[in-house]
Amino acid sequence: MIDRYTLSKMGNIWSEKHKMEIMLQIEVLTCEAMCKLGIIPKKALEKIKKSAKFDIDEVKRLEEKTKHDVVAFINNVGKYLGPEARYLHMGLTSSDLLDTALSVQCVEASDILLADIRKFLLILKQKARKYKDTPCIARTHGVHAEPTSFGLKLAVWYDEMGRNYERMEQAKEMMRFGKLSGAVGTYANIDPYVEEYVCEKLNLKPVNIATQIIQRDHHCQFVTTIALIGSSLNKIATEIRLLQKTEVMEVEEPFFKGQIGSSAMPHKRNPVTCERISGLSRILRANAQAAFENISLWHERDISHSSVERIILPDCTIALNYMFYKLIPIIDGLLVYPKNMIASLSKTKGLIYSQRVLLELMKKGLTREAAYELIQRCAMQVWQETSDFRDILYRDRKVRKYLKPSEIDGCFDIRYYMRHTDKIFKKVGL
Repeated sequence: MIDRYTLSKMGNIWSEKHKMEIMLQIEVLTCEAMCKLGIIPKKALEKIKKSAKFDIDEVKRLEEKTKHDVVAFINNVGKYLGPEARYLHMGLTSSDLLDTALSVQCVEASDILLADIRKFLLILKQKARKYKDTPCIARTHGVHAEPTSFGLKLAVWYDEMGRNYERMEQAKEMMRFGKLSGAVGTYANIDPYVEEYVCEKLNLKPVNIATQIIQRDHHCQFVTTIALIGSSLNKIATEIRLLQKTEVMEVEEPFFKGQIGSSAMPHKRNPVTCERISGLSRILRANAQAAFENISLWHERDISHSSVERIILPDCTIALNYMFYKLIPIIDGLLVYPKNMIASLSKTKGLIYSQRVLLELMKKGLTREAAYELIQRCAMQVWQETSDFRDILYRDRKVRKYLKPSEIDGCFDIRYYMRHTDKIFKKVGL
C-alpha cells in the first residue's frame, strides 16, 4: 500500500532544499568535466568538491536583493569556495541549471508514480479475478443494456491502467534530458563534452538541440500524461459513485468505524473519497492546458513558463500520488453486493435479453428490420404493462410462429453472455 512516507517523499522531491542539492551537484559535475578538459586546475576542483555547499536561508535573503534565484544560489555557494568560486557556473546560463535540475526532479517523481501504478494494477488484477464470474448489468446511456460481469468492469480498468503505465514510462523518458549549452544553446562558452559528462552522471541524456531552455513539449507531454492517468482514476471513481447510488447499491466505498457521512443525516454513507478523486482530476486537466500554453515562448526564451511550472509540476505529481493513495485502499476494500447485482439484472423484466431474441428470429429467416420491429413492439409492452418480456413473447403469435417456447427460454440464459470471459481475461493478461 502507499503510505504517508511515500506522500512525503513526493513532496520532498519538490522542496527548495532538494532542488538546490541537485543544482549544486550539477555545478560540481560541471567543474569535474572542465577539469578533465584542462580548464579548471585539479587543486581547484578538490577545493570545490570539498567545500561546495549552500545555506538555503541565506540564498533566500540574497534573492530578495538580487531578484534572481540562480544568482543568489551561485553567490551563496561561492562564499564557501573563496578564490575557486570563479570557476563556478563558468559558461553556463541559469536555465542550464534549472532545466537540468527540473528534469531530475521529474524523473524522480515518475519513479514514485510508476510504483503507484504497479500497486494499483496488482489490486485490480486480484479483484478482477475474484469477480470474474459475478454477473451484473451493463449500462449504456445510464440505461440497462445487456449482462456482463463485475470482473469484466475491473478488467477494463486493469487494461487501461496498463496503458497508463506505458504512458508514464514514456513521459519519464521524455523528461530524461539535460541541457548545458549556454545562453542560447550554441555551446559558445562551454564545450559540449561538459553536457555529455554531467548528463551521464545524472542518468540523463543530452537534449538534441536547445535554445536557452529545453523545449516545453517535453514538459507538456509529462503533464498531459499525468492528467490522462488522473482522468482514468476519475473514470473509476465515477463508476463507483454511480454504483453506490441508493437505488443501485451494487458497490460501495469502504465505510469505517467512527466515520461520519453527514453532519445532519446520521444514515448517510457517501462516496466522498471518490468524489475527491473526481475533483482533483479536474485540476490535473486544467494544469495540462497550462502546460500546452508553455510550449510557445518568445524567440529563444522568455520566462512566462517558469512561474507556471513552479506550480503545476509539483501540484500534478503530488496530486496524482495522493489520488492513488486514496483510491488503492478503496478498490482493495470495496464493498461489493452480488445480490443487488442479481436484483438489478431482473429490474427490466427480461428486456436485457432482447437482442438475443432478435438474432434468433433473424436466424429463422426474418430480415433485421422485420425482426427488430417485432421485438421492439413486444419490448414496449413491457414498459407499459407489468408483464415479463418472456411472457409477452410466449403470447405473441408472430414470435411463436418462428420460435418455440424452449427456444425463447434459451434466449434468457445468462451464461450465453459470459461464455467468452476467459478469452477476454487472457487477452487482457489476467
